[in-house]
Amino acid sequence: MKIPVSKFDWIKNSKSMLPKGNWFVEFFTPGELHAHKAVKVLETSKTYFQSATLIRTHTFGKVLVIDSETQSSEFDETFYHESLVVPALLMHHKPENALILGGGEGATARDILNARTIKSVVMADIDYSILEFAKKHMPTWHKGSFKDPRLTLLVQDAKKFVERTEQKFDLIYSDLPCPIESGPAFQLYTLEFYRKLKTILKPDGIFAMQAGPGTPLQFELHPAIKNTLGRVFRFTRSYSAYIPSYDMPWTYLYCTDSPDALPENFSAPALDSEIKKRLKTRLRFSDGATVIGAFAMPKYYRDIMAARKDFITAKKPMFFTTSQH
Repeated sequence: MKIPVSKFDWIKNSKSMLPKGNWFVEFFTPGELHAHKAVKVLETSKTYFQSATLIRTHTFGKVLVIDSETQSSEFDETFYHESLVVPALLMHHKPENALILGGGEGATARDILNARTIKSVVMADIDYSILEFAKKHMPTWHKGSFKDPRLTLLVQDAKKFVERTEQKFDLIYSDLPCPIESGPAFQLYTLEFYRKLKTILKPDGIFAMQAGPGTPLQFELHPAIKNTLGRVFRFTRSYSAYIPSYDMPWTYLYCTDSPDALPENFSAPALDSEIKKRLKTRLRFSDGATVIGAFAMPKYYRDIMAARKDFITAKKPMFFTTSQH
């Protein structure tokens, strides 16, 4: 006996799917979506590189939308940014300088500058308009980091900076958008670029980056990046955090040549001790147990990464976006 789906009031059709109001909708697959109720459009900025809109949502407060994708929300941006920054910041024996590739909201800089040992941070972001947009309209993200005298803000292509600088860094963070075909960021996801990046990282330095979705429905980008970085660094480690406004886990990669900086060498209590010693303000998302647990990738994902052999080069780039439909 066939039962029509319309018989169940909890199954919605396209006309009755969303409650009254305006909704920002992202389709992750043809059969999966995530929607934010948009209360108000606060600001917009369209540049040669990307389109940014800051909206006020019912549940997550202010949400930054870049090229029709959720970038970060006022409610949980610390989940994303602390996950990117804190592991390397705590596991390096004494980080004094850092480089950020991208990071337009200023929140990555904010979390790095929270460390007492940090003397200087260079941030290279290509889009002047987005930086000005963030300075003016996103103070709860950057919390004044753009005015910190330890920060050098460079409005330029991060790739060119890496290729031309003579500076060496303890920490390098890649907080770039995913490598969409129409954007400039895909050139910073290649084997050739990572090899050049390693030359400006000190021998005991750590490179950390956002590395795409950790959902089983979109787990193509992370293994390819990991394989690429595995040809450059002696050690690569995957980790993840669930970001509620993304409606999915998000992954990161931690790379170093230093055995002393490996995550498995640290305990939660040891990291809690470092947090107390190194950081000036209290963390909202992270502590020792959170950081250690983030590196426990489920078997399902480890099996996929073990099976995948592809890597990314300038001649064979990889393009990816979460809103694929």
